[in-house]
Amino acid sequence: MRFQHTHRPGFLLGLIDFFTAGLFFLVYMQRGLQDELDRILGRRTQRYYVAYLLGIPTLFIYTLVWMARIAEELRGKAVELGIGGKLTSFRHMFDWNVFGLLLFGPAVATERFFDTLNRIERELNRRNGEA
Repeated sequence: MRFQHTHRPGFLLGLIDFFTAGLFFLVYMQRGLQDELDRILGRRTQRYYVAYLLGIPTLFIYTLVWMARIAEELRGKAVELGIGGKLTSFRHMFDWNVFGLLLFGPAVATERFFDTLNRIERELNRRNGEA
């Protein structure tokens, strides 16, 4: 099965999500991204809206850790597929969202997250002869 969206502008998506306090990804994740993550990772991941709701009483620490864990799983998948270069990771996602908060850190973290995701999807399409 072919992945359709192999080029997402992560920095822009991160900026939009930051300025909407995460509400943007509540909609964006439900429009197919959550299912793509499930297919790539080979399991049903916790729904983003659940992580978001659990994040409210924890000042969104829960949501950040959820996203960082997904980032780490994507990094593992990329390594498994032989994709090199700069990849997303738990540490990259977490550090940029916490320590880079005032310097567009969430957008930087989201850029690398989607870059890794895009590269994985292109590689999977190529391996399936659908590049």
